[in-house]
Parts: sequence; structure tokens; C-alpha cells
Amino acid sequence: MKRVIIIVLDSAGIGEMPDSMAYGDEGSDTLGHIAELSKGFALPNLGKLGLGKIDGVSSFLSSTFSDSIIPSGAYGKMAEKSAGKDTTTGHWEMAGIVLEKPFPVYPEGFPNALIREFEKQIKRGTLGNKPASGTVIIQELGDEHVKTGYPIVYTSADSVFQIAAHEEIISVEKLYKMCRIARDLLKDEHAVGRVIARPFNGNEGNYVRTAGRRDFSLIPPKKTLLDYISESKFQVKAVGKIEDIFANRGITQSVHTFTNIDGIIKTIDFINENFEGLIFTNLVDYDMLYGHRNNIDGFASALLEFDYKLPEILNSLKEQDILFITADHGCDPTTPSTDHSREYVPLVVYGKGLKKGINLGTRNTFADLGATIADYLKIEYSGEGVSFLKLI
Repeated sequence: MKRVIIIVLDSAGIGEMPDSMAYGDEGSDTLGHIAELSKGFALPNLGKLGLGKIDGVSSFLSSTFSDSIIPSGAYGKMAEKSAGKDTTTGHWEMAGIVLEKPFPVYPEGFPNALIREFEKQIKRGTLGNKPASGTVIIQELGDEHVKTGYPIVYTSADSVFQIAAHEEIISVEKLYKMCRIARDLLKDEHAVGRVIARPFNGNEGNYVRTAGRRDFSLIPPKKTLLDYISESKFQVKAVGKIEDIFANRGITQSVHTFTNIDGIIKTIDFINENFEGLIFTNLVDYDMLYGHRNNIDGFASALLEFDYKLPEILNSLKEQDILFITADHGCDPTTPSTDHSREYVPLVVYGKGLKKGINLGTRNTFADLGATIADYLKIEYSGEGVSFLKLI
């Protein structure tokens, strides 16, 4: 019974890519800088799998692991071949799609004509229409939103159209409907990667986001690894925002999560089931709660939390299971920027029957991951990437 588990530590990059300067990310190193600045930082269980031996990782990160340990897993890093540094691009590339052009971004806000058409279709005005921190803009415009009933529209350095609304003013279901309207409008030259619902609650001076976030992604332009797996009569079980990232394409079962720990528990629950195919998990707290807010200590604590739970994940694996731990981009909380960073991502691989201590080097694309999985499951696959299955 062959199964593959991918766990994405969202935004856990391990150092700038050669073209990072073109993205304004020169010097970024998410895990390396966290290791440097967080007192007592150590990831012993990831270290046992080989994280600290990846070529080119920060000396601060590698120094947290013993040089004498022969890793029980395979290890390497992956370069992003696609243009961009956002969540959708990273995940799609893992699944075999390499994008030549990045998704559009709007550093000056969205065009007036687009906003006017959106307002026409939702039958009310809007507030904002500018790049902003989501936690900041609801404090800035929350009172006006409550008074007028107008949703708050904003973006960031990422390709996103975000809509925030107080749950008592615009219900979550109505907010989702507005997001679907925006998703239909945002196509062709304005085809942003994601439309994101951002519900919140509270009152003047104390507005807080709630757990009803939902992402409405573009439909992938061609088949992904998930499609190939499900069409081969295997199961594809999605944990966290994977369902949103792939617009529910190729997924046979999905569960949303509230925290990283919730995502880990639900991943283990799926592992404990009997089926063949793929479990694809995204743990988003690193990015959403800590990276974008430049919260170094929070990011470090969340990584320690995952490392603490890792033995439980490993112990739940069956004989033919292969676990891949990686990331989709960086989001260095130590830099002035609060946006994603163009970084290499770690690649840590473990399976009870796999070779130990194999250095996979630097993969030219995230898509090598998808190609390897397709090779292991022996399914028809026409996505990008080169399999490294024979190495492990």
C-alpha cells in the first residue's frame, strides 16, 4: 500500500535564491535568521532527518545539530523555477506546473474600473483599495465599515484581492459570495492568484480576525499531480488550505484547520487510515501569524512545536509511506519587509524503507517533488520536474 505525505511548512525558506535581488529579497534567510536570533533555538528531530546538513544552509542553523549524526532521512533543497514567490505558485510548482509569468500585483491598489464593477455587482461601495496589513487595516477602517456596511478591499505585495468584513455586518456566507464575484471578475490581465475572505469581529479599537478565512484560487491552467493521482484511482486527502490553493481540483477528501497543531493532528488521522495515494498538508501559521507580522519568537516557537510533534508523525507511518517536508517560499521575519521572500526551500525525505543520509543536493525546481511522487506511485504523469526516486 503505497502512500506519500507532503507537509508544507508555509514560508519556511532556507536562504536567498540567486535572483532574490530582482524581488527585493537580497539577504533573506527565514530559518537561518530565526536560528541566529532566537535564544536556545533547536530542531533536534528535523536535525536527525538531515535538515542541518543541507548544502548552503546558514551556519547558525547547521550549528544547532550534531555533525556526528548520520541522518535517518534524505535531505536537500529546491529552487523555484516559476516567476514569483507566492503560495499558489509554490504549491502548483510542487505539483508539476511551472509558471513563466508571475501573477499580477497591485502596489497602488486595483484599477478604479475594476473596483467600480465589483461594487456594481455586490450592490454596495467599498473601502480601502490599497496594500495593507490585514490586522492594521481593520483597525483603521473598521468603524467606517460598521457604519456604512461597505466591505474593506485591500492587497499586499502578493497577488491577492482580500475582502475583510465584520461578521455582524456582512455574514461569512455573504462575504464568501462577494469573494466568488471578485474571483469571476479577476481574470485575464487581472487574474490574481487568490481572492481571500477575511472575516473579523469585535468593536471600536479592538477588531480581531476570526477563523472563517477562505481562499478562492485560480483554477490551475492544466493538470496537476493531484489530478493525475486521483484519476489513477488513488486517494488525494488535503489538510489545511490545500483545497483552496488547487480550487478543489484533483482532491478526493479535504479538511480545513484552525492551527498548525490541528493540521498535524488531522494529518496523523489520515495517516492512520488505510488507503493508497497522497496526503497533502499545509501548515499556515508560520506565514500568516508570524512571518507576515515579523514575529521572530512566534515563528521560532511554531517551528519548535512542529519538531516536538515530528516523532509522532514518523511513528504513525506505515512501511511503504514516504514523508516529504518542505516549504513553498520564504517570509523572513527579521527583515523590514512583511512580505514573502524569494528563497530556496528545504527538502527532507523519510521512509522506513528508504536509504539513509542521502544528500539530494539542489533541485532545479519544486516540480522534482511531484515527478518523484508520480514515479513512486507508478502513475501516468506529464508534469514538469525530474524524479529523484532512484537516489533514495
